[in-house]
Amino acid sequence: MLLPYLNADIIEAGCDEAGRGCLAGAVYAAAVILPKDFHNEQLNDSKQLSERQRYALREVITREALAWAVGVVSPQEIDQINILNASILAMHRAIDGLSIRPQHLLIDGNRFKKYQDLPHTTIVKGDGKYLSIAAASILAKTYRDDYMNRLHEEYPYYGWDKNKGYPTKQHRTAIATHGTTPYHRLTFDLLGDRHTPANLRPRTKK
Repeated sequence: MLLPYLNADIIEAGCDEAGRGCLAGAVYAAAVILPKDFHNEQLNDSKQLSERQRYALREVITREALAWAVGVVSPQEIDQINILNASILAMHRAIDGLSIRPQHLLIDGNRFKKYQDLPHTTIVKGDGKYLSIAAASILAKTYRDDYMNRLHEEYPYYGWDKNKGYPTKQHRTAIATHGTTPYHRLTFDLLGDRHTPANLRPRTKK
């Protein structure tokens, strides 16, 4: 059973990201403020749910949350500032988008940079402990999946409709065969050999 909040007396926003370990695509994050009496027995860490369950829960979350928002950091920004900073920036952008200002932030994981003057608590595996973080994980995951499905239409060789940009064997084989795209993170270990050749040629669409 996930906990509804850390502190019942203040407005808490749960935050989580998706796509941190991918070779391609933006990193997404979400921030969610749930009602204090929110209850849903299905809500859990997005990784523990089926795709169908995640999308069904997204409808519930976006309808019943007091406020929610999604933040995005592009592959180019990831290459410039590294994935840790990009993940935190995506969370900051999600918090920026909230229509209600939270008084405290619940952050999935153990690393975060202070957002303005708001206090925060980092919680390892928080998406399996607190409802608001679990809700944020579902929004971040599903909105990123939608985005990767759109990119798959542009570049079908890489299997992004299935692997969502993660480093599968198919994905890396496609990079070696077809080259990179504007959506690949060029500072990542794209071929799995710890040194991506600088001459990997960019791929044109289809």
